[in-house]
Amino acid sequence: MSASVPRFLTPDQLGPHFDDGGPLIVVDNRGIFARRTMHRQKAHLILSALYHRIAQWGDRVEVHQATSYREVLRGRDLEVINPPSYGLRKMVAELAQEASVSVLDSRGFVTSEEDFSAWVSTKKPSQLLLESFYRDVRHREGYLMVPDAQTGGVVPEGGAYNFDADNRQSPPKGQTTLGLAEPLWPEEDDIDVWVRAELDRMEASGEATFLGSDGPRVFAATREEALAALQDFLDHRLEPFGPFEDAAMPEDWSMAHSLLSVPMNLGLLDPREVIDAALERYHQGGVPLNSVEGFIRQVAGWRDWVWHLYWHLGPDYVEDSNYLGHHTALPEEFAALQPELVRSNCVKTVLQEVHDRGWSHHINRLMVLGSHALQRGIDPAALNRWFVDAFVDGTPWVMPANVVGMSQHADGGVVATKPYTSGGAYIKKMTQYCAGCPFRPDVRVGDNACPFTAGYWAFLHRHRELLRHNHRMSKPLAGLGRLADLEPLLEQEAGRQAW
Repeated sequence: MSASVPRFLTPDQLGPHFDDGGPLIVVDNRGIFARRTMHRQKAHLILSALYHRIAQWGDRVEVHQATSYREVLRGRDLEVINPPSYGLRKMVAELAQEASVSVLDSRGFVTSEEDFSAWVSTKKPSQLLLESFYRDVRHREGYLMVPDAQTGGVVPEGGAYNFDADNRQSPPKGQTTLGLAEPLWPEEDDIDVWVRAELDRMEASGEATFLGSDGPRVFAATREEALAALQDFLDHRLEPFGPFEDAAMPEDWSMAHSLLSVPMNLGLLDPREVIDAALERYHQGGVPLNSVEGFIRQVAGWRDWVWHLYWHLGPDYVEDSNYLGHHTALPEEFAALQPELVRSNCVKTVLQEVHDRGWSHHINRLMVLGSHALQRGIDPAALNRWFVDAFVDGTPWVMPANVVGMSQHADGGVVATKPYTSGGAYIKKMTQYCAGCPFRPDVRVGDNACPFTAGYWAFLHRHRELLRHNHRMSKPLAGLGRLADLEPLLEQEAGRQAW
């Protein structure tokens, strides 16, 4: 295509690995704020990142403000990097019927769509497991692989691909935080001030409705901020990341997490450079293998895996997946981000984090919010939409496998081999939420019965016929049969109005 033809970039294709130096066109699509009720800080990040990048591009970029991409792009010759959602790819196909549109391969992931297709072609539907995919990535990319003198091939460094067993430490006793330095927060500038005024105006005029609270902005919205955030993580939090990655502390919302999902999902960081930087730090010494392996598994394994599953599982995956038949409406405490409606410390604290920042780390998403929703039978498609809109790193591709598959078991076991839910004992072990909670994790029936403990057994009872063929559920279901107080527990949970 001619060098004069502009490349259309979406607001999550903002890094240098999406820009090959030619003319560009971007659209400030205000329609996305009108059509969805998203977190205020997510809207702020979208516009802040876009306009910071526009300022850097200068005269190379053609900028439009509109209520849809189509009204700007229809009839124009374009170059496009394959966009990150079914809706946008459908739009690109429609645009190609009216003009010349050159579509380049997607970028911003370690594994290409072609490589994933080759991998998945050798697997049965029941074999699309993260561990299998992750091992393939490790071998292909050479991440943490070392020569094996006996075979002449390569083996995983440390003798294992996965050090999850070393990464399940409870919060340190006697501490309310991990004691790490505060993460490096970005400094807002005139663009952020303008964005805030724009969102205020849109909200006041009724053009948009937002969730949660406004700033200050805590996630990177520029390439420079993203690189600084990466360096800060490597300097201060990569070393303790592994041991405490599955723990939660109410007074330490960031703990040792990288806080890089936002800049990676905005396209400001290439995951390859993130992984290379972590590996370099590991090889310099001072970072334990279990921490760097756990981090690489999140970036090259889990992040890439859910991206490719989004395309592999198809456009109807979210709406068609409801294996457990859950149809309860999204409760107000979720839908309007009102943590004050909740009594249990764990759910209240995590919803407050989402309200305040549009973010909470993965164990809170899976084992607090997700487990709560699963036990209460919340509609998985509605929950998926909420996660996309309420989280600043929520995208159409990242949430389906995470929420519908892993968290809600709505696909019947395609993504995860068992439902991820637990009683209060797990929350007590891995978090500090139970201290001061009006409910007790060791009580199943009564005014102070933990909603997670009682809810867990009620969930198993409700779905025992569906789950009895799952070998990973045989032990819990056997425990269900031994409960002497099952009948009063079921009656209690059927009528529970508060949790």
